[in-house]
Amino acid sequence: MTAPGDVPPEVLDRLRPICRELPETYEEPAWVGTRWRIRKRTFAHVLTVDPDRQVAHARAAEVDQPACLLIFRSPPDEIAGLLGCGHPFYKPEWGPTVMGMVLDADTGWEEVAELLTESYRMLAPKRLAALVGPPTPPIA
Repeated sequence: MTAPGDVPPEVLDRLRPICRELPETYEEPAWVGTRWRIRKRTFAHVLTVDPDRQVAHARAAEVDQPACLLIFRSPPDEIAGLLGCGHPFYKPEWGPTVMGMVLDADTGWEEVAELLTESYRMLAPKRLAALVGPPTPPIA
């Protein structure tokens, strides 16, 4: 039996190397799921939503069955482009720069690395953000 919000281990195995590559980040349990932070700012949060338990997340992502979601930050000028792609992207209503993505069998992990690197850059102190180059492609 898993707890509410548990994330499949294979998803965490893909996200951990991406997030660990970024300076001074750390992983911790979130209120549900797992999050990665720089200082005290969350730049990535992954959780599995059950539409009966996490109603706001399920409604935002337009899912009616359990789904693994990634929440991150995106620059305002990139949000429209992501939303224009449709699924897997969606826009939660809890912040102007907050974006969401449904993680599934079709997830492009290289794109996830780019999105999380940009999310990190938005929230990290300028000195740390300047240390981050283009993301390293994940191991297939």
